[in-house]
This record gives sequence, structure tokens and C-alpha cells, in this order.
Amino acid sequence: MKESFENKISFPKINSSGMKIILEYIYTGLIKKESLNKNNIIEAFYAADFFQLTDLQENIVRVVNNTLESENYSPELLSNIVEIMPFIEDNILQNLLVEKVATIPLNTIEFDRLSIAGLQCLLSFTYKKAKSFATPEYEVFRYSAILAAKQVSNGAFKTLMRCLPTLEQIKNSIQVENEPITDHCKVTKELEPLINFIDFNQIKGKILTDIIEPLGIIPAKTILDVYRQKARSLNTDFNEIRGTQFWDELACGSKLIIEENGKVVSASNDCHTHQGVRAKILIDSKGIFEWDFIIEKACKWFWVGVCAPGSFNNDEPIGWALSSEGRYYNSGNYLEDYCPSLGDGTRITVHLDMKKKTCAFTVNGTRYPEVLNCNNNLPSKFYPVASLCYPGRFRIQSHQKL
Repeated sequence: MKESFENKISFPKINSSGMKIILEYIYTGLIKKESLNKNNIIEAFYAADFFQLTDLQENIVRVVNNTLESENYSPELLSNIVEIMPFIEDNILQNLLVEKVATIPLNTIEFDRLSIAGLQCLLSFTYKKAKSFATPEYEVFRYSAILAAKQVSNGAFKTLMRCLPTLEQIKNSIQVENEPITDHCKVTKELEPLINFIDFNQIKGKILTDIIEPLGIIPAKTILDVYRQKARSLNTDFNEIRGTQFWDELACGSKLIIEENGKVVSASNDCHTHQGVRAKILIDSKGIFEWDFIIEKACKWFWVGVCAPGSFNNDEPIGWALSSEGRYYNSGNYLEDYCPSLGDGTRITVHLDMKKKTCAFTVNGTRYPEVLNCNNNLPSKFYPVASLCYPGRFRIQSHQKL
């Protein structure tokens, strides 16, 4: 090694705030929670990684995880960590930060909070993977393009802000006029590293033709490939959000246990009355959404389905559900004998059409009729939900065609 003949030890550039944490840990064997803050967490983790202090790394991750529950500055931390550490999928802090940022809708993150490199890390770690993600794919493109423009010039930034409305604005039929993009070539170049991690197949065809393609900042081959894929597909508006659903630990009964990183919920052996759980990601855009519930272990009377926020614990929740008896529930109305009874190993696919406001269920490969919602004041937002008791054990996942 170099140190053996130079009589000195060389360290990488480690910030003094990071070294202070290292010294505190070496001398005391622990680290006080108040010693870590937004400004030194990443440097401390980087230094702990260099000195192979695994226990300290794990301690830092625990502190970050607990802190972000009350004050979520994960976009800033993700931007910081990718500046000094490479993209490595087994980096526990990087993975935690990606997970935290992924659950925040991108259109709620100010453009100065997340760097291009941080966004690239987020998109690459979640691209076509079974991870929880809160942002529809069009909004992923919109945020990426505007952030890229912001790196180029204020003029380009303002132009893209005008040319790329939010999904909410599109729903309200806002008119968008095409206009030349200031510093067009530079914006295209800045956006280039992100393009491979945006799934344009998950963006509605009309948005592609009317809003995205006219900008001229996406390679023609990319657009053409998407059009071909949509032409071959019978349904072109499936699942506008990447990733998959996961059960939400913060929205489940006290006697329900979330396992396998959110993929499975089970009831503890003292859970004798039914308790509810909902998934993490809110469905709030017009499209067709599909996912699977797998009843790994059935219990006495249970139901799965989709429910509006705020009505989950009501006596008559707003939404659609399928009970273990094969009964279809729809906002206070019941349809008997919708399908056979459900039991161990039953696979249930939910087909939610937010545009038509209908929902259908497929049970073990047999699709049953869709039902129009009976509530005239149907909300525009829903969560996948379930209700179970012991010994119930349910899995949620992206729809997988058999």
C-alpha cells in the first residue's frame, strides 16, 4: 500500500463534521441522536463507510429513518449522498432515502430540493421494479424536464413550466400552446441521462401526442417505440404509476403485522375482530389500474377492494369490495353471489377504471362483471384496502398475468 512507504495515511476528503461523529463514536462507543443533523448525516455515513464502522452506519440509518417521519428532508439528503458516494444498490442509507423520496409526489418537491443526480438515482432505482412510488409517470417526465431546464437557464425553466401543465391542470382541460424552448439543445442534453429511466408507455397517448412530442426534447426513436407498443396493446392507459402497491404500516390495525417489506399483511393470533389496512399509494388519476390480492391464509369473513380516503373506517365506506363469501359491495349496496367463496390461495385481481368509475374483480383467472359505482358523488381518489382477522394473511402485488 502507498502508506507503507510514505510513512503516512491518506484519507479521502472527509468533512470535519463527519470526522467529529467518527471520533465521538470511537471514544464513547455510541452516538447521541442530537449529534446528527441534516447538515452532517451524509458526511458521517460516508466517513463510517470508509472506516468500515458498520454499527455506526446502521445507527445513522435508524436515526435518519426516525427523523424523516416528522421532518422529511429526504430529497436534500439523497442529492447530497449521490454527490460523494456512487450508485450502489446495497447502500442502506441510499436505499432508505430512495424509498422515502419515492413516496413523495414529485410535483410537491420544490425544484431546488432535488438535484439531477439525485433524481437519476431515484428513477434508476425504481425503474420497472416492484417498489412503492407515488408519482404518475407523466409527472415524472414533467419534473425531469423542468429540472433539466432549470440547470440550463431561467428562460428555459419558465418556458417548460408553461408548456408542461400538471396532470390536475390537464384534467381541468387547460389549453397549452406550443412555443420554442429557450436553449433547446442544452435542455435536451441535460435531460438525456434521465430519459432511459422514464417509462413513456405509462403515459397516456394523448398527452404524448399533444404535449410531450411537440417539445422536441425526446429522441424520435423513443417516441416511435412507445407508439408501436401502444398500437399493439388493447389497453393503452394501464397503471400510470411505476412500481407496485405496498401495505402501509401507518394505516393498519394495531394487531396487524406488515411483513416482507410491505408486501404481506397478517393478523396476530390475538386479533379476533376484523381490522383494516390500506396500501401506501393513493390512486388519483384517470386511467385503468390493476393489482392482485393473494389470500395466502383465509380467515372468518374478510374483504378486499378499494376505498376512498377518510371513509375506510366508516360503517359504509365509499368504494368497491369483495367479501370472502363472494359478495360484491359498492358504497352501501350489495350484490349477492357475485363470485364463488374465497379461500386459501385465492388470487383476486382488481380492475379499477377511474375514468368510467367502475370496478371488476377476477378470481382465480375468471373475470366477473364490472359494476358502476352507485354513489353520484364518487371521490376521485382511492386506496387499495383489506379487512381481516386471525389467521388471515394477504399479499398485495402488481397484477401478474398467468
